[in-house]
Amino acid sequence: MDTEIRVVLFTGAGKAFCPGADLRANTSGEKHEPSRKEYFHVTTLLHEMPKVTIAGINGACAGAGLGWAAACDLRYATARAAFNSAFLGVAISGDMGGPWLLPRIIGSAKARELFFMSEKFTAEEAERIGFVNKVFPDETFHEDLEAIVDKLAKSAPLAIGEMKKNFVNAENMPLREYIDLETERHSRTGTSEDTKEAFKAFMEKREPKFKAR
Repeated sequence: MDTEIRVVLFTGAGKAFCPGADLRANTSGEKHEPSRKEYFHVTTLLHEMPKVTIAGINGACAGAGLGWAAACDLRYATARAAFNSAFLGVAISGDMGGPWLLPRIIGSAKARELFFMSEKFTAEEAERIGFVNKVFPDETFHEDLEAIVDKLAKSAPLAIGEMKKNFVNAENMPLREYIDLETERHSRTGTSEDTKEAFKAFMEKREPKFKAR
């Protein structure tokens, strides 16, 4: 695990986060190549990698973009962002794991509504239903996002990495097995050099200097 990388920020390069597939490029009705499976598993990578992943939703978020945002640990949106599952409007069933991810975030009934009704919803609504963690004003979005990334990047790398694994494992493990695994990680991180440094820094009223050990 690369301890130099602590947070992965996933955001759009332009005015949109990810508005979905280019419909003009898909008018031929060609099927997706099976060899492109790794492309569809970007969702798996974002969801399971041992780093905190953040979706910085800086504009339109639809189709695959909705799935990729859902795959991230945290989601923050600019006030002008707009959302849509969008798949049914172009007569396809959908990809990027939306039906697996969204029910775990906003509940099964609401997730089904978003996919079956395929209606646009605002950043304010996305926050209300619990899809995004917070909506920031357009003019301060990048600064607000940087502050969150900076805070997470300064956290203890071993602890936050194991914490991420806990959430991933908890989704698929029986409680008893999960508690055993969680306890093992808790004990291991509790005896690390980083934990000693955290306590020392607290007593000395200074910022800790973690070494991922």
